Amino acid sequence: MTNTTEDRAEDRRGAGGAVQSVDRAVSVLEILARLGEAGVTEIADELGVHKSTAFRLLGVLENRGLVGQEKERGKYYLGAGVLRLAGAAAIRLDISQEGAPVCRTLAEETGETANIAVLDGDAAVNIMQARGAAAVTAYNWLGRRTALHATASGKVLLAHLATERRERLLTRKLARFTEHTIADGAALREQLESAARLGFACASEELEIGLNAVAAPVRGHDGAVIGAIGASGPAYRMTSGRLPELAESAAKAALELSRRMGFPG
Repeated sequence: MTNTTEDRAEDRRGAGGAVQSVDRAVSVLEILARLGEAGVTEIADELGVHKSTAFRLLGVLENRGLVGQEKERGKYYLGAGVLRLAGAAAIRLDISQEGAPVCRTLAEETGETANIAVLDGDAAVNIMQARGAAAVTAYNWLGRRTALHATASGKVLLAHLATERRERLLTRKLARFTEHTIADGAALREQLESAARLGFACASEELEIGLNAVAAPVRGHDGAVIGAIGASGPAYRMTSGRLPELAESAAKAALELSRRMGFPG
């Protein structure tokens, strides 16, 4: 099959061809992971495709930084982009593994639902949850993406973002979930400054009526904030008078998890 004929065939396949291209691109990464390095002909043979198809796949992956090329020999190898993705996945896996016992202890100590959240684009996603003895709801927060400005964990993550990225998020229109949601950028900035200074953040019925929460930052080996751990529960039990006590528990749990993640502090 010539290059031109193959191109027409791929165009006719439409969505099916797109899926096949994704599958082939992943296969290229797996081939390079297994072989260390390989040329276009070798990769084409492994995939069972024309060299032009392999070359196009490599070009896309190279543009995304997922593969690199040794120019003198024409060999391709896994690029730094793969390391970036692997590093992000490793952080999530590590914080889940190391955070499980810490999350359970926080739930036991507070009696409420404890959660660990990490940044996921412009939202916080909960990757670990444990319920305390007093928890009255069976709601599962695992995997749920929540607004950064309306949750305690989200405020912690926002407070420690790079200034430019934080400002981009704050200048957007902020969704209002309840009458208590802080949708004003200036007011939210004040809360974020307080969260960074005090080492914890609170949310009082800002995501859901009747739900309060408190959270503290989890740091990695280099001191950067990689997540947040906290507790949430009904407002009638997690009252404003009790929040300082819960914040102290969250901060203690955050320090323990940070140390497990290599933070020396």
